[in-house]
Amino acid sequence: MKSIFTNTALVLLGFGTLLSSCSKPQQSQKTGMTYNTRNNGGYLRFKQTHPTPGPGLVPIEGGTFVLGGSADQDVTYDYNNVRRRVTVPSFYMDETEVSNQDWLDYLHWINITFPNDGELYYNALPDTLVWRKPLSYNEPYVENYMRHPAFQDYPVVGVSWDQAQDYCVWRTDRTNENILRENNYMMTWKDAAGGKKGKAGAGGGAQGGLKEPFNTDIYLNGQIRGAGVDGKNMPRDQNPNATGTGKNAPRRPVRIEDGILKQGYRLPSEAEWEYAALALAGNTEFENINDGKVYPWNGLGVRSPGRKTRGLILANFKRGSGDNAGVGGGLNDKADITAPVRSYEPNDFGLYNMAGNVNEWVADTYRQTSFEEVEDFNPFRGNQFTNKRLADPTKGLYAKDKYGRPIKDPSRSNKKQKYSEMIAQQQGLNNGTAPNGTPNAAPANGAAQPGTGGTVPPTTPDAIKYSGKAYNPDFRGENDAVNTVLYGSTTLVNDHSKIYKGGSWNDLAYWMNPATRRFMDEDEASAEVGFRCAMTMVGAPEIHPEGKPHLPVKKAKPYKAR
Repeated sequence: MKSIFTNTALVLLGFGTLLSSCSKPQQSQKTGMTYNTRNNGGYLRFKQTHPTPGPGLVPIEGGTFVLGGSADQDVTYDYNNVRRRVTVPSFYMDETEVSNQDWLDYLHWINITFPNDGELYYNALPDTLVWRKPLSYNEPYVENYMRHPAFQDYPVVGVSWDQAQDYCVWRTDRTNENILRENNYMMTWKDAAGGKKGKAGAGGGAQGGLKEPFNTDIYLNGQIRGAGVDGKNMPRDQNPNATGTGKNAPRRPVRIEDGILKQGYRLPSEAEWEYAALALAGNTEFENINDGKVYPWNGLGVRSPGRKTRGLILANFKRGSGDNAGVGGGLNDKADITAPVRSYEPNDFGLYNMAGNVNEWVADTYRQTSFEEVEDFNPFRGNQFTNKRLADPTKGLYAKDKYGRPIKDPSRSNKKQKYSEMIAQQQGLNNGTAPNGTPNAAPANGAAQPGTGGTVPPTTPDAIKYSGKAYNPDFRGENDAVNTVLYGSTTLVNDHSKIYKGGSWNDLAYWMNPATRRFMDEDEASAEVGFRCAMTMVGAPEIHPEGKPHLPVKKAKPYKAR
């Protein structure tokens, strides 16, 4: 009995020691200063976290793969997917394509938030006329496809690349606002609507009591706070300059360092999309890929080899001329046009319809030779670098457009400017002139500037002084006098040409290969093109570390001042 009591005491002692060690305040490894106390200046160390994906997303563990490697033929003779080994970082991707219901949510928000802005609502409407064909009776789809409840789980189509980009921005802001309100970091939806009684005029509705719609960048810059906005669970402000004690202890808005808000939704890059569609992780063991793929599933065919599903078509595509569905009484893919976004089996990453159903927009600008020219880490073509304009440079306040979003101007330098340069530039922008005194033609919030293809030639003197030429924030080849990438041939390819991939309900099986690529102008739409969103993953790239060997990481020893 004595040994039992002794062992129990030792266990309790060890547990108490563990608790006491956990409760010790953290210290800086370089100065020994204690974190998270107002007594010594309020130095902050935030809880280290690995963020979870935003709503609708699944994690994709990145790695190396051969871009264009799954293509076994080039029937179009484009020579536009030359094989190239690259590395794609881990990221998140939508489990399904964006559906009609998702888009109706977007339209509803616009309608109730800006009820008098008919232009904004009209510009967000998909082009349902994409269904019209001169010699085909598709008029019922024009009227019904997007709005009829029978199609609510079907992928949205008729959406341009530009519209998809706007949806990503909207989705980011709504997701982050909902996180803040549901956790009472901002006033909750219920309180903003007047509490249980829901009193009229209490400040609720689409904007939740805000004068302008919530925007993530504006919030993180400290420009959304105050009475009627702040929530009860706002983090405590450890800054010793902040005033208040007890119940009135100072609070602050959530910061990016808290790890609470999600990274922005966006279109996936072409490399990310192709990597996610192949899902070779399911065929990999000890860094050896056992089998390659032609489609998002294993095998060379398009029919299921499973015992219970043998012979069933694995995706929604066109088997041949005039065969979109099969024979009545035995439809092959169970769809004549598009199918619900969760139709068919997901690939090994858990993604639905990465082949067939609808083609999907990706973020890249099209060039025939991109695979040969892009970087081998996180390859992407389409960068247009921008900076947020400051309304008050000395206070660091962002300038906002009429929708409450930060105004973005083309980047005018490829490095951090001196403070005096930044102040002079921002004051010049706000006064309508560039730093060298020329009229400021910077477009608001990324709007196209006539004659420049969406960018304004930078005029920063230092850029010319150090490099001999002005800094160009547009890395798509737009401003070249002669675009050698296009080999001097007559072509419709330009910097508004955006890539779509994956094949559709009206495409042959060839286009379901993840390496195939086509392009369309960014403001055009089709009944065969939709999209899904992605999100950058921050932190460690490994998704499932459990059960895998790891080198030990030692903790820093605590410092004792003497």
